[in-house]
Amino acid sequence: MTLGTSDLAVSPLCLGGNVFGWTADEAESFAVLDAYAAAGGNFVDTADMYSVWAPGNSGGESETVIGNWLRSRGNRDSMVIATKVGMHPELSGLRAATIKRGAEESLRRLGVERIDLFYTHKDDPATPVEEIVTALDELVREGKVRALGASNIDAGRLAASLEFAAREGLARYVAVQPHYNLVSRSTYEGALADVATEHGLSAVPYFALAAGFLTGKYRPGGPAVDSPRADGAGRHLAEPRGPLVLAALDRVAEAHGVEPASVALAWLAAQPTVAAPLASARTVEQLPPLLAAGVLVLTEAELKLLNEASA
Repeated sequence: MTLGTSDLAVSPLCLGGNVFGWTADEAESFAVLDAYAAAGGNFVDTADMYSVWAPGNSGGESETVIGNWLRSRGNRDSMVIATKVGMHPELSGLRAATIKRGAEESLRRLGVERIDLFYTHKDDPATPVEEIVTALDELVREGKVRALGASNIDAGRLAASLEFAAREGLARYVAVQPHYNLVSRSTYEGALADVATEHGLSAVPYFALAAGFLTGKYRPGGPAVDSPRADGAGRHLAEPRGPLVLAALDRVAEAHGVEPASVALAWLAAQPTVAAPLASARTVEQLPPLLAAGVLVLTEAELKLLNEASA
């Protein structure tokens, strides 16, 4: 799959790097990355602020782990590395100087000469789109960034950014990274997806498994789950849609002999504009159901079942 109007060819699963240097140490992270690459994966996502929230961390840990892995494996040219700027506590917002400094620091931690896909991590409404787009264009022209993406942005600001870039002949966004999954459809479907469609952007949805809820390990009356995301994922059980989606996932998963997570990701992959769902694995054992989604083709009847359950 090619991302938007870029020349970036990416695998059908984008591997999230938020766990690297957080719940997965460097050895565990290397094992996951090795298994992902061995299975044909080439698209790894991180951010400058991963994982500033963890005790003892200051941000950049994930980029450092990925950079060490690329260097030790000598496979830089075969991987597509995406990172983000704008949400690190010490580099918050999207002023031109912040974008430039963020890119330089990410390049250093990753140990690369060019970032393949550089996202604005969160829109900064206080900064004009003209300043943001111009700063990003400079990075592309300098050869420090290959392609651009936007995450956590509304339809109006995305459209304004794309229109300014087109009018001025500047580098434009080719990808959007929205919060989107079977229990959170309105966060992308509608105006934002319409802009992506109109301008030929590819979507790389985050929270693709709803913080683990769509793996099926959270069940009504089921055992507690030992995960730092358990509270966020478990709340879906209290919503009417949650159990309905789980039941639909179970039905489709059983028909294909796969896990619910594979079905949830395959549903996303089947949606208009989606190039590659984004999901993370803390251990090698968590990876196979994620990779299985890349070869799972759902029938129209199965898509309809999931659409109705998640409506």
